[in-house]
Amino acid sequence: QFTQYSFWHRVSMSVQTPPSLLDLAGMHLLRDDDLAFSALEQLPVELFPPLFTEAFNGRHTNILKAMVQAWPFVRLPLGGLIDLPHVGPLQAVLEALDVLLVQKVCSRRCKLRVLDLRDTGHNFWSMWSGASAHRCTSSGRAPVPEPRSVTKQHVAPLKVFTDLSLKKRTLDNFLTYLLRWVEQRKASIHLCCKKLKISAMPMDNIVKVLSMVQLDCIQEVQVSCTWNLSTLATFAPFLGHMSNLQRLRLFPIQGSAFKKQEHDHVVQITSQFLRLGHLRDLHLESPSFLEGRLDQMLKCLTTTLDNLSITNCQLTESDLTHLSQCPNICQLKSLELNGVTLTDFNPELLQVLLEKVAATLQELYLDQCGIRSSQFEAILPALSRCSQLRSFSLCGNLLSMAVMEKMLRQTAGLSCLSQEWYPAPQESYSPQGVPLNGRLPQLQAELLEILRDLGQPRTVWLTFSPCPHCGDDICTHIEPIIYSCTNPA
Repeated sequence: QFTQYSFWHRVSMSVQTPPSLLDLAGMHLLRDDDLAFSALEQLPVELFPPLFTEAFNGRHTNILKAMVQAWPFVRLPLGGLIDLPHVGPLQAVLEALDVLLVQKVCSRRCKLRVLDLRDTGHNFWSMWSGASAHRCTSSGRAPVPEPRSVTKQHVAPLKVFTDLSLKKRTLDNFLTYLLRWVEQRKASIHLCCKKLKISAMPMDNIVKVLSMVQLDCIQEVQVSCTWNLSTLATFAPFLGHMSNLQRLRLFPIQGSAFKKQEHDHVVQITSQFLRLGHLRDLHLESPSFLEGRLDQMLKCLTTTLDNLSITNCQLTESDLTHLSQCPNICQLKSLELNGVTLTDFNPELLQVLLEKVAATLQELYLDQCGIRSSQFEAILPALSRCSQLRSFSLCGNLLSMAVMEKMLRQTAGLSCLSQEWYPAPQESYSPQGVPLNGRLPQLQAELLEILRDLGQPRTVWLTFSPCPHCGDDICTHIEPIIYSCTNPA
């Protein structure tokens, strides 16, 4: 049951002022449901959010239904109020929407067009309850309902927004109830999702979910479970319908044992990129199926990428050649090739690639690529021209102290560079690859002298690979080398 104290505490204590006539009217309505129902057509707008919050938290379904049917705002940000796994209040809201969807004549106040079930809208509720100091939206003013004279029948489908995180083998109660409700009302409901995350769910269930979603609303997809190539090929047609997709992250994809079948799957997958006209960020973790076929994907790109990550896989020199020649990577801000073996590659390929993105590149990650000192020396001139570079990592490669000195000197002119991670110099290891006791501090001291000689503030992290203490691929426990202009000479 509503209590006078609950509403009074929410309204008056938040603003630290005596109750206004509107506050007193709201408290009176909370004690009389029948009066509240009859008063909704004249209820001041500012009382709707705090009254709705009390009704939702108190699970007063009848007044919830009545308020939804008279909701004076275009958007109802319900996600910030939902307390899972309790779906009772949500059911009441959906039942109220059912009434709206079949009504020929709606309440003259109701402007509801969007039900937002994402964990957003906290500013909306706090603003109308007086808890926000600014009492405004990001646009600089409070959301105002449309004038009452503009009261037309709902003609467009109601949009329901939710983020989908498919992380269990079966759907939870909330999603099961929501999807069943949407499925029964496909003609009048558009289920919209901007972020889709898949970490553990059979493809049959994923297909059922996606068949009810407006795929062109999806802007971000992350698949963090291991799929085989045929599973990804099954998912691919759905991906192709996500015409507004901006970010795509795919984790390990296992190849097929049958070459003809693998070829068909790769064509099915890569051809979908032709339909992704807004793609900006592409992250592929262990895409073994792209070895020798990277050009098939690159030629299907229709947009200029901002971020590209291809990690922990084998690529051919032909793949790297196609990458360096691809027109869609000429404005990259971030390039990550961690775990791509480059030991036997012609360094000119990487040099050409860096020259292509020199004007825009801000982040470069080449960890555990097997890069040798001679190869790195060859790409240093191109690296030194990456004028926007902010973050650079070479951990897990084998570089000599002499090459590291050249690198520090040639990159000294990169004024934006603020995060640098390098492998411990080759001289800090024994011939058997074991870190030599006490050797790294000596080399750190020498590198600090080089930084002091260059005379620019700089922080450099050195890493062992693998970590001699925990066995991780890269050791990050070493204190950085820090030089600031205030350091004593």
